Amino acid sequence: MSENNEVINKILKILQESREGVIIPIYVKPNSDRDALVLEGDELVFYTTEIPEKGRANAALIRFLSRNIRLPHNKIDIIYGARTRSKKVLVRDMEAEKLAEKLAEIISSQ
Repeated sequence: MSENNEVINKILKILQESREGVIIPIYVKPNSDRDALVLEGDELVFYTTEIPEKGRANAALIRFLSRNIRLPHNKIDIIYGARTRSKKVLVRDMEAEKLAEKLAEIISSQ
């Protein structure tokens, strides 16, 4: 269990709280062989099978987060980096601690 706590603490350090919600910096790697969220060093990286065209990788990221943290799509937005691989994702209606726990669960289940 301490390994999971370590992951939660690393995630909490990179999350940014704002008035609108919690901001997650995520680096996206399209054209991967699977959809997965991993912690590489101190950075969250989302691997997706989608291509980086017409917003498909962005849509895959939103779908993946929505399904795995169990929040509706309209509570998750890419607020920075829609056309780059470094993104900032805003998650509404969830506290940073709870979000970090859910992200750690996703990472450890893969």
